[in-house]
Amino acid sequence: MGAGHAHRLYRHGHTAVHALPPHCKLVAVLCFVLAVVATPREVMWAFGVYAVLLAAVAVAARVPPGHLLKRMLIEVPFVAFAVLMPFVAEGPRTEVLGLSLSESGLWGAWNILAKGTLGVAASVLLAATTELREVLLGLQRLRLPPLMVQIASFMIRYGDVVADEMRRMRIARLSRGFEARGVRHWGVLAKSAGALFIRSYERGERVHLAMLSRGYAGSMPVIDEATATGAQWARSALLPVSALAVCLAGWVLS
Repeated sequence: MGAGHAHRLYRHGHTAVHALPPHCKLVAVLCFVLAVVATPREVMWAFGVYAVLLAAVAVAARVPPGHLLKRMLIEVPFVAFAVLMPFVAEGPRTEVLGLSLSESGLWGAWNILAKGTLGVAASVLLAATTELREVLLGLQRLRLPPLMVQIASFMIRYGDVVADEMRRMRIARLSRGFEARGVRHWGVLAKSAGALFIRSYERGERVHLAMLSRGYAGSMPVIDEATATGAQWARSALLPVSALAVCLAGWVLS
């Protein structure tokens, strides 16, 4: 995990948020999400406060709104599911714009949209201010099982390799005049997927043999050690502590 690995979610910067140790940011985001999930769905104002807190972090990290919103599109399938809930859920019905909607479905849709959106936004901010290599170091620092960290590391390192292999195979098909236009061409695409799987599996075997020949015995060497001072822990705790205060106020006032 010594070499850097940039990714499209990361936005290079020299802000106070970027400078925080990765394990501090991981704990802060996890605690923030837990506070959001624990908040009663009926306390709508609390979710507005959470959004303001994340906006403050985005401003401090100098992450533009466009960068954040574009990468939050990953939650579109969940939004579509939430939109359907008021129509398919059972229970008492209410009229909204001439439509008969389920009250429990409306609350469920709001719960998914509000908490899911805040969780995705927090995750995107984490990815925008923390390199993948640093995330792995943070997970290692938090004592995540070493095998899981290694698996994640290899997925990150060789994900681009596999994607590049897919791109070359696509170019090879196009150069031979192939273009998938219907069910008849699914067989060719299936064969391409099988060939890609075999090549990836063989590459994994070669990488494993190369690691064994270099003395790999089940653990990777730690080149960089992620450490944090008390002041850094205190700065990273501002977001989750504020969220916890909002969550407790929501329970008291609900």
